Amino acid sequence: MHRRPTRALAASAAALSALALAGCASSDRDESGTAAGESSGSGGGGGTFVFGAAGDPTMFDPALATDGESFRVTRQIYEGLLTNAPGTADLEPALAESYDVSEDGLTYTFALREGVKFHDGTDFNAEAVCFNFDRQYNFTGLAASPAASEYWQNNFGGFADTPDVPSLYAGCEATDAATAVIKLTETTSRFPAVLALPSFAIQSPAALEQYKADELGGNGDALTYSEYATTHPTGTGPFKFGSWDRGNKTVSIVKNDDYWGEPPGVDEIVFRSIADGNTRRQELQAGSIDGYDLVAPADYQTLEQGGFQVLPRDPFNVLYLGINGGGVEGTSANPALQDPRVRQAIAHAIDRDTIVSSLLPEGAEAAIEFVPPAVDGWTQDVTQYAYDPAKSKSLLAEAGATGTKLRFYYPTDVSRPYLPDPAAMYEVISKNLTDAGFTVEPTSLPWNPDYLDAVQAGQADIHLLGWTGDYNDAYNFIGTFFADAGGGKMKAEFGGWSAPEVFSTLAAGDSEADVEARGPLYEAANKAIMDFLPAVPISHAPNAIVVAENVSGLVPSPLSAEDFSTVTISE
Repeated sequence: MHRRPTRALAASAAALSALALAGCASSDRDESGTAAGESSGSGGGGGTFVFGAAGDPTMFDPALATDGESFRVTRQIYEGLLTNAPGTADLEPALAESYDVSEDGLTYTFALREGVKFHDGTDFNAEAVCFNFDRQYNFTGLAASPAASEYWQNNFGGFADTPDVPSLYAGCEATDAATAVIKLTETTSRFPAVLALPSFAIQSPAALEQYKADELGGNGDALTYSEYATTHPTGTGPFKFGSWDRGNKTVSIVKNDDYWGEPPGVDEIVFRSIADGNTRRQELQAGSIDGYDLVAPADYQTLEQGGFQVLPRDPFNVLYLGINGGGVEGTSANPALQDPRVRQAIAHAIDRDTIVSSLLPEGAEAAIEFVPPAVDGWTQDVTQYAYDPAKSKSLLAEAGATGTKLRFYYPTDVSRPYLPDPAAMYEVISKNLTDAGFTVEPTSLPWNPDYLDAVQAGQADIHLLGWTGDYNDAYNFIGTFFADAGGGKMKAEFGGWSAPEVFSTLAAGDSEADVEARGPLYEAANKAIMDFLPAVPISHAPNAIVVAENVSGLVPSPLSAEDFSTVTISE
């Protein structure tokens, strides 16, 4: 999600694979002993769908998850009040059949689906809804750390015991079993779209309490999770938790025979963690998996000629070069970056067109701001920084900063939809900056936790990172990045810049209840951001998922939020 965030867009291509040596695909069985497409013996005749994930999940409590591989699994186990229509970022009903909102935008009344059971047999009802939101609002200790509850803090703000950090959440009331009323402290464009995020899925209160879901261990850099999060996740979704074999890097979920909606098309799904993209491709070709994510564009033709189905997702992300001016106490200060001319020189130095044409798949486009063009609030009328090495040199000379050393951080051992090949991206941008008169000092670190921790703590001068949208609103991009993180400063990743105009325009857009009026306010925010330039937007890129010829029903999501319950496997 950076780690990472939504909207229906229009079509095309996928992501490149990470640098790594390919392993061998020598078996047609996964480590659990079930062949891809083979019946698991659980009944129903649906068989087993084996999916090659790009990484390991962290655990299965969505309220505490921050990574895409954990969410990939929890989306199949849990449901929220709302969801996204297949293949889009548009909202549609899930556990709530409908809702009404007050004129002031502060009170949302949800009419809930009746007759729904959690996997443990307990009832889904309004009390369960309120229990879940009250649970997150009342997080304390490690559960309230950014490492554990990032999505609550990004979308709702503070907690019950942090009065100095305002919270969007004012409370929840179960007026009857089928009616939940959620109250907010202020009008916001984020609501109700955030309710489709996996972080706000509804979990069984009984299971959360029985298996002590909120008892975390470790520390903010290395959390340990409860029995609930690792072995007893309990939702209302079409699949139930089966097992997690950490040694063999496999997770099994099984068909929920008591599901309230359309029954799943397979009996079991097995997620296998296969970090290397070449190995994932070989495993698919060998028949040991039925599909995988983040297909390298160079593999499209080979896979399609082999009878496999490459399913492009619509692009809904941004890659950026973060800039840390050293404004947060404890971060690495580079005084040169506080001069806007030096930041402008960085922006003019980057050859986005070459990056898009040589490092990203077909359908990628150069970014002129931090929201994709299909998001309301995008505008052509922002300050744009065309590739112009001569202008970069001139700006540096004018600022007296020729030869400025930039500590340039980039990640290893990862491929992200917006950053398919970090090392290759670093090489291109590093050369661009060197040609423009900068001195580049590289630092490469493993993605999680080393790289993420370092850049989010403000250790880099510049760094590569990105975001995949969570929901269909500009704030999910620019607010997540550049809003006031406290004390009139941006978060440490961007050097804790003080940018009052950016903060005020973002707040105006977020607090506007009228959707039609909100767009121009976000346009103003985008203009302010691109004038201030706390980071440099680089590109928006599509990515793809691939499945075997005998797999049907999988609809690619621009949010990478595929619903696997619609998958079927033929003989």
